[in-house]
Amino acid sequence: MDDFHKIRRLPPYVFEQVNRLKAAARAEGADIIDLGMGNPDLPTPQLVIDKLVETVNKPRTNRYSASRGIGGLRRAQAAYYDRRFGVRLDPETQVVATLGSKEGFANMAQAITAPGDVVLTPNPSYPIHAFGFLMAGGAIRSVPAEPGPEFFHALERAVIHSIPKPIAVVLCYPSNPTACTATLDFYKDVVAFAKKHEIFVLSDLAYAEIYFDSPPPPSVLQVPGAMDVTVEFTSMSKTFSMPGWRMGFAVGNERLIAALARVKSYLDYGAFTPIQVAAAAALNGGEEPIVEIREIYRKRRDALVDSFGRAGWEVPPPQASMFAWAKVPEPFRDLGSLGFAKLLLEKAEVAVAPGVGFGEHGDEYVRIALVENEQRIRQAARNVRRFLETAEQTLHNVVPIGARR
Repeated sequence: MDDFHKIRRLPPYVFEQVNRLKAAARAEGADIIDLGMGNPDLPTPQLVIDKLVETVNKPRTNRYSASRGIGGLRRAQAAYYDRRFGVRLDPETQVVATLGSKEGFANMAQAITAPGDVVLTPNPSYPIHAFGFLMAGGAIRSVPAEPGPEFFHALERAVIHSIPKPIAVVLCYPSNPTACTATLDFYKDVVAFAKKHEIFVLSDLAYAEIYFDSPPPPSVLQVPGAMDVTVEFTSMSKTFSMPGWRMGFAVGNERLIAALARVKSYLDYGAFTPIQVAAAAALNGGEEPIVEIREIYRKRRDALVDSFGRAGWEVPPPQASMFAWAKVPEPFRDLGSLGFAKLLLEKAEVAVAPGVGFGEHGDEYVRIALVENEQRIRQAARNVRRFLETAEQTLHNVVPIGARR
């Protein structure tokens, strides 16, 4: 395996190390509270399931579908963008259905990246934002995840010092993993920068509908002229609790959408037609399911922040997304995020995602996913409290788990 060029460009998947320990602990009977993977546990809305069942029972729906998405689904996504953001899209030329936003990003990278092309990606960030381009033969230059002045300073430095000049910048707000959000004014500045330097903007808006105390997250496509340089990726995984259905979208610039559609035409026949019909029903079905899902995540967020704070681990309340981004407690910081995540799993039976898995700038943090109910979150906090209360006496005997296995 190590002889293959593309495999050599991929480091070991950090999260797999925690997953192996988690599986081993469960095999031994441990009750692991899994707050690691961002895998929604809520049921898919019944109207979506009903539409799937209805469509499965119709003749010919078992045949190959359309790679770019059936017309009704693309029209439903365009209608959603019009309602939610006031953005008009042509479903024939500016919308492509993808097998989740992750697949969309990876295939967009294949479509636009030549060997050695430079792409600007946030650090820390969701792994596909960087590794999709690395697998396509590109090179990555990191920019800050926070949407502040240093972000633009990093863009300026990248344009000046990168050879060749960057071809694209990746955005992700609300952010996975940091949960930070961006304003429309920030997007206006990004679009102006991109147009000035002739680079594309690739925006991941997977968490557009999971927000709490802040205004609804905007779309970069709301910026006048953004359509000239931008493609935005969304997902139904979180909005409608449909992670295993693998349904997402890319929308925006016609040239980029055409390139993505052409690559996909060689790689897949699209999602199973009944899934696409059910996804269209979800998008056309009104706000009630979205609001209900959002409120559940809000209650879990509040339970996490309150109970973990009482346990002695301060977790900043995220304004959006289904994640909290928490600093590794001071006594454990020298272990790094992976060492701490392993220790927490072994001693407290709580799984979290090590921040280093999202980039080296995340190594002082862990990501905590809101994928357990409030009772289980409070139980996790009790486990954490016991662990922290005894750590001062036992820490001097602790060797990082990775060194003992």
